[in-house]
Amino acid sequence: MDLDKFKVHGEPLIYGAMVSIALATIGILVGLTYFKKWGYLWREWLTTVDHKKIGVMYILAALLMLFRGGVDAIMMRLQTAAPEMKFLDAQHYNEVFTTHGLIMILFMAMPFIIGLMNVIVPLQIGARDVAFPRLNAVSFWLFFFGAMLLNISFVIGGSPDAGWSAYFPLASLEFSPTVGNNYYSLALQISGIGTLITGVNFIVTILKMRAPGMKLMKMPMFTWSVLITNVIIVFAFPVLTVALALMMFDRLFGSQFFTMANGGMDMLWANLFWVWGHPEVYIVILPAFGIYSEIIATFSKKNLYGYTSMVFSMLIISLLSFLVWAHHFYTMGQGAMVNSFFSITTMAIAVPTGVKIFNWLFTLRKGRITFTTPMLYTLAFIPIFTIGGVTGVMLAMASADYQYHNTMFLVAHFHYVLIPGAVFAVIAGFHYWFPKVFGFRLNERLGKHSFWWIVISFNVTFFPLFFLGLMGMTRRMYTYSEESGFGPLNMLSFVGAVGLAIGFVLLVYNIYWSTRYMPRDTTSDPWDGRTLEWATHSPMPVYNFAVVPKVQTRDAFWSAKQDNMPLFEDKITKIHMPSNTGKPFILGVIFFFLGFFLVFSMWIPAIVAGVGVLIMLAAMSFDRDHGYYISVDEVMATEKKLMRGETV
Repeated sequence: MDLDKFKVHGEPLIYGAMVSIALATIGILVGLTYFKKWGYLWREWLTTVDHKKIGVMYILAALLMLFRGGVDAIMMRLQTAAPEMKFLDAQHYNEVFTTHGLIMILFMAMPFIIGLMNVIVPLQIGARDVAFPRLNAVSFWLFFFGAMLLNISFVIGGSPDAGWSAYFPLASLEFSPTVGNNYYSLALQISGIGTLITGVNFIVTILKMRAPGMKLMKMPMFTWSVLITNVIIVFAFPVLTVALALMMFDRLFGSQFFTMANGGMDMLWANLFWVWGHPEVYIVILPAFGIYSEIIATFSKKNLYGYTSMVFSMLIISLLSFLVWAHHFYTMGQGAMVNSFFSITTMAIAVPTGVKIFNWLFTLRKGRITFTTPMLYTLAFIPIFTIGGVTGVMLAMASADYQYHNTMFLVAHFHYVLIPGAVFAVIAGFHYWFPKVFGFRLNERLGKHSFWWIVISFNVTFFPLFFLGLMGMTRRMYTYSEESGFGPLNMLSFVGAVGLAIGFVLLVYNIYWSTRYMPRDTTSDPWDGRTLEWATHSPMPVYNFAVVPKVQTRDAFWSAKQDNMPLFEDKITKIHMPSNTGKPFILGVIFFFLGFFLVFSMWIPAIVAGVGVLIMLAAMSFDRDHGYYISVDEVMATEKKLMRGETV
């Protein structure tokens, strides 16, 4: 076996990362052993099928990936902060910007959204869990081990280096002979399967498990956004899976799907990637719209203005998201007619998005607005996202895009859409729903300090990039001459990136400080909420609701408080719940090793791991465990403890 292919040579940063990973791993193992937490970890987390705990694990993984991707961003901004910088060489810079894009979109924004989705949606529809709890656990562990497979690439073998879109022929063996793009194809396939399972699971959950009386047009807006998002997932992710499989065949088995000879077609990859890639943008943004809708209604003390138009605008966005993919390559020669069609569909998608903006503004109008941390992120989103939308319309014009394409103008636009459209939203949702999960609020003063650092620094970081793009600076440029004149604006952008890092560090410090010092919430409704998740205890019992609520109006909990409409009319009965199982975790571990062995073309171990995957799937298919019941006495005892503010 050639051990050299496992090594990453020559970069002090890589060696430092190897040492830090080893020390962190040793520290975790020693801590678990010293505090005797191995059993607790296995029973309560690694084997859980509880949607709330799975959601928390998604969010923890997303926060971890936020800082991994953030370090990549700081390194890129530092490398380009001044002319002729030598902090990163060209190859390392290519790897850094590739992994930054992958991690931030697929392993930070998506799991954060899916984590909130897991925690909140069953509560909002009055359900006790998702439709398929064990599949939910499989989804998480496939995502997690796919993410871990990608993350070990920068210390074992080398990271992907062809950009997050991995265009061919650049991603082919001819131009990327290292194993980095093998990691790309396999890690994304593994995690993508998990995401596709999530899509099916939540569609069934929302359509079949709503509380009595909750018709579709009485669902909370976040639940609506999640339903539409998961429909997009089910249609879009199979395209990515097929494209990645073909990429794997090209790189591992010598097939010719994306080559420039022997009947291959490199543009086939570009089309397949963006048929998935542009709907992917709305997979992270539509749930964000749902989060903002919940927050605006709660902190304006008003019903959401134009509920029906909000729903239909999301449906139209989801349809149009599949009709705009070619705007990513206007300059690649498909002709004026095709460019014109995709230019029109791209500009058309701004219309339903604008409808939502005006609905939020009309909801705010004459509302009794409370400026909490979640509300501040929501209010900041509207003007900043509008800048991203306006520059998107500029890029949608095919003729003008010949000037903007592949410049820093495009980078600025992309971040002005995704950071307010996804990152601000998940931070706002994190603050908003944190007390529901943990029983106490995050500190508002620290939250607002973090908010101002993040919002101001975001604009300092990315607004200069619009001007750099118009000056001619292309993206993925790892160095430039002093004569280009790019230096001052790049240095300003680097200063902003440091400020962003400070803001995110404050966010983490807020979690630590609030965990230690914030008073515990005994009301279960700290924000005077409107939807059903606030009608149960904080933190929630394993069964969510002792009695399934009966819904009569759109904002059911608000109506129950304001109009004395009864929510819980039935008597407590025994509650059926799913049993924990370690099989999804074990399946994820085996998938990780299968992917790792395939990355390095280690065929015999890969075959063994593949057989292991099939055995685990068979074992799960024939599992006869039908769960367990919580007796009426146990439920009543739990309810009494929770009403007294005790933990259970």
